[in-house]
Amino acid sequence: MYKHFFRYTTPLVLLFGLTACTVGPNFHRDHMQIPDQWTEKVWKRPATAKEIADATNEMRRWWEQFHDPLLNELVEEAIKNNYNLQIASQSILAARALRDQQSSNWYPQLDGSAGYGYTTTSYTLGTSTMLKGQPNDAVIRRYGASVSWQVDAFGMIRRMVQSQDEAVKASIEDRRVVLLTMLSQLANNYVTLRNMQLRLRIADENVAIAQYIYNLAQKQYLEGTGTTLSTAQAQAELESQRASREPIKTNITQITHTIDVLLGKTPGSTEALLKIEKPQPNLPAFPASIPSIALANRPDVREAERNYAVATANVGIAVAELYPQFTIDLSAMPTTSYTSQMANIASLVSSSFINMAIPGFHGGRLTAQVQAAQALAEASRLQYRQTILGALKEIEDIIAAWGDDAEHVELLHKSKLSSQLALQRAQKLYQAGLTGYLDVLTAQRTATAATNSEAVAMLDRFQDAVNLFTALGAGWQGVEITKTELPVSLEQQNIWAKAIKQ
Repeated sequence: MYKHFFRYTTPLVLLFGLTACTVGPNFHRDHMQIPDQWTEKVWKRPATAKEIADATNEMRRWWEQFHDPLLNELVEEAIKNNYNLQIASQSILAARALRDQQSSNWYPQLDGSAGYGYTTTSYTLGTSTMLKGQPNDAVIRRYGASVSWQVDAFGMIRRMVQSQDEAVKASIEDRRVVLLTMLSQLANNYVTLRNMQLRLRIADENVAIAQYIYNLAQKQYLEGTGTTLSTAQAQAELESQRASREPIKTNITQITHTIDVLLGKTPGSTEALLKIEKPQPNLPAFPASIPSIALANRPDVREAERNYAVATANVGIAVAELYPQFTIDLSAMPTTSYTSQMANIASLVSSSFINMAIPGFHGGRLTAQVQAAQALAEASRLQYRQTILGALKEIEDIIAAWGDDAEHVELLHKSKLSSQLALQRAQKLYQAGLTGYLDVLTAQRTATAATNSEAVAMLDRFQDAVNLFTALGAGWQGVEITKTELPVSLEQQNIWAKAIKQ
């Protein structure tokens, strides 16, 4: 008895010892030299640790810094209902399921079988003890079970699980990328909407000014002090100002449609609400940050690092295929027969095997797989570095724009005030008959251009704020990883999955 026991258990002990071996490279984070501070400066001094910590905490919900209650409501609704976000959530669930699928290879695979049959024999051989000429009927029942277990001798399964586990982490970061993209699109469209409404109001004011000048030109003509040329020019300017309103109105409608889609609604659902003109949001202050914290928060950088980890694990999978693969197969099948001449015949067939598959000659295919995996891993590492450089450039560009756009708005505001003053003086001189209509028209067009330019520059400042918060990787912290609505709840799906897990 002991002899048979040791005969079967000794190879098993040796195989279990091999499971501690994992071939292929382990993942190590790639360290890249990055600057301590931003090259572009907005503050005259470096931010303190407390200022950076406070800003990082406030940026978790950066949209609230615009102090616009409606924007806050839209963000919360978009987080719940945006379809791209839900698609990304399902990708996480799929990645987790694939990881569980790979993990199942660590466990023995148990299968069962059952059979029922009926046989009839109308004659027997002369050596049989059964009566010749008598039919021999038999009912056969078979039951069986088989177990197959792949021994992870060189870590192939372990590397597969590692690869898929890193893929899960990458899918989580990808959802965060989708989230930040959605938040950026929503906030940018919202501040653009409010800016377009401001420009529509400016257009209405320009129409009123043009109407006033037209009435004045017509009055002077009727009084004999004006000309038909001045009246025609004033009317043409009035119609031009009226026409300028229509593209703005179209843009406002299209922006509301874009916001509806981001909210997971059909276009036009919130048009009536969004078209109600509201004050411009508050412009947030410049947030304190440093490159290392920004890169640590950016989900695209984090995703690139996880993809590098996936590629590294895939190298281990390719290397493991160069080594023998071991499997243990066990089976047992009891058979019971009931015949017309004998009451019961029972038998048991069982088997146990330890199989070893040794890679032979494959024309260099296995080696090529390793080389390809190594090249892809190196490409992933380089892509990670490129993502870091792209992130740093994006932030530096926005910081540069932040300072320049602030000065731009200030200069345009002075230009607007001067042009409006010039228009007022031109109107008074024209009304007094001391200047011609051409001077009024020139002053009006200058004032209109300066006012619109300031409004456009103000939009640039708001978009700088949105883009900077997004570039700093803020907004995903604390947001639920998976949020979805399905006909069957995720909890119920998990219960069913556990019940039928194989």
